[in-house]
Amino acid sequence: MEPINLQESRWYDVQKQDYQIAILPWGATEAHNYHLPYGTDTLLAEHVAIKASEIAWQKGAKCVVLPPIGYGINTGQMDIKLCMNINPSTQMALIHDILQVLKGHGIKKLIIFSGHGGNDFVPMIRELGHEYPDFIMVTTKWWIAEKPEKYFIEPGDHAGELETSCMQAFRPELVYPLDIAGDGKERKMKIAGFREKWAWSPRRWTYVTDSTGCGCPFEANPEKGRIFLGKCIDKVADFLVEFSKVKNERDLYED
Repeated sequence: MEPINLQESRWYDVQKQDYQIAILPWGATEAHNYHLPYGTDTLLAEHVAIKASEIAWQKGAKCVVLPPIGYGINTGQMDIKLCMNINPSTQMALIHDILQVLKGHGIKKLIIFSGHGGNDFVPMIRELGHEYPDFIMVTTKWWIAEKPEKYFIEPGDHAGELETSCMQAFRPELVYPLDIAGDGKERKMKIAGFREKWAWSPRRWTYVTDSTGCGCPFEANPEKGRIFLGKCIDKVADFLVEFSKVKNERDLYED
């Protein structure tokens, strides 16, 4: 077993590696309708990161997947029992500390592998880039690596057909039967600017949905999830191989 998953690796192997990329899966701990586990976002992000890294490693990209962080921005869900929230400033402090460790060991490429739509790492990367100009930092959302519309009738925003299918394929023992799931009906906002998405305001989740889900899960099945996960993993692996060859920020651009 290659020392890709840091949690399961030993120093005997890790100390010998010249890692090119560190990958940090970052999810959330939140209710996912009635049928999916609270850790869905974290579990899927870590799974895709590890599987893609295993493929990329065989093609020469030396990636290390750091232990996942299961606490995301959930300020709109704090009235839902045990939906855990950390603030953006806390996230930024964690990234800062992780960068200090990576810098000390010569790893200068970090991918924050987000599994939760409420996490927004872009402004953090912009700010931290000034303090760590030698680093190339990337944020990704794995589920848009491939177009979900090609595989799902209604992918859904949260605990819908996409996430349900992927969890059925990956961790079926954690998924309850769909006959207990809510229909994922979402209450739309009344003001046109919000509906058209050129205006934005945080949503209180209990105003949006009765089941905590957004998107109907009833058409989900594990075969859809298996195919979609595979496509996303392959595309992420290709990205890792290309990214591993980049030596500095200038290499990201055409001549």
